[in-house]
Amino acid sequence: MNQEFKQYKELVEKHLLDFLPEIDHKSITVYEAMKYSLTAGGKRLRPVLLLAACDFAGGDIKEAIPYACALEYIHTYSLIHDDMPEMDNDDLRRGMPTNHKMFGEAMALLAGDGLLSSAFEAMTKDSLIYFDNHEKLKRRVSAAYEIAKNAGCRGMVAGQVADIEAESKQCSKEMLDYIHINKTAALIMGAVRAGALLGGADTKLLNDLTLYAENLGLAFQIADDILDVIGDEKELGKKTGVDSELNKATYPALYGLEASQKRLHELTVNAVEALADYYDNAEFFTDLVKDLEVRVN
Repeated sequence: MNQEFKQYKELVEKHLLDFLPEIDHKSITVYEAMKYSLTAGGKRLRPVLLLAACDFAGGDIKEAIPYACALEYIHTYSLIHDDMPEMDNDDLRRGMPTNHKMFGEAMALLAGDGLLSSAFEAMTKDSLIYFDNHEKLKRRVSAAYEIAKNAGCRGMVAGQVADIEAESKQCSKEMLDYIHINKTAALIMGAVRAGALLGGADTKLLNDLTLYAENLGLAFQIADDILDVIGDEKELGKKTGVDSELNKATYPALYGLEASQKRLHELTVNAVEALADYYDNAEFFTDLVKDLEVRVN
């Protein structure tokens, strides 16, 4: 983890609980369940990318913090639901018992729902502050829209649906790319685009960052698939071999490890080239995708 990534991550960690709503003591269990998964650690990749994109576009990252935290709420809700028996049925997440193992399946489901709604509460509450500043209000509404679109049934949820329906079936390359682009890359694209919009990016920068994020998102999922085969459970903080057990559609399952690693390299090169016009100014983003490839190799 480079120093810049660490600084962005520390900012997210510092404010992570700030935007959770106050919850009546009669339903405090759901707050504890939400907090449990939210504070369990993790890379904080998506909120870090949002802050970095805002910074890169010339914005004030302090003003982007509610959106970065909202994005982590959404990501965490998706992990809680992913881990449940109806989906991936995992017992461990980040080296700790999964939410439903700690609080029961019904409460885990509600904790995910609570985090999702809290994310939009945080973003819309922030937007209300800027009714007298049309430009800043527009940026915030646009950022919230990007996050909502990429998290929902035209993004992450769509990918999860296709992923579940592809289990134990012959999956085409086109379908596999569709699953990865939506299940994983969509929320990463939403993070980068939202950050860029909050920072006031022009059309060219927004398009270049979007292309970068799409390649990074695909690379991230392929790397995750590879690590499920060859990774160390202690280092990953979760069980490996799950994709094979569930007959998931993955790059290693379809093409083997060598071809998967080759595709990962191609995506890494594409991501770096997407930001070539910005030279060393884009070093944070290019180093990030290169480090991902090194981690797998």
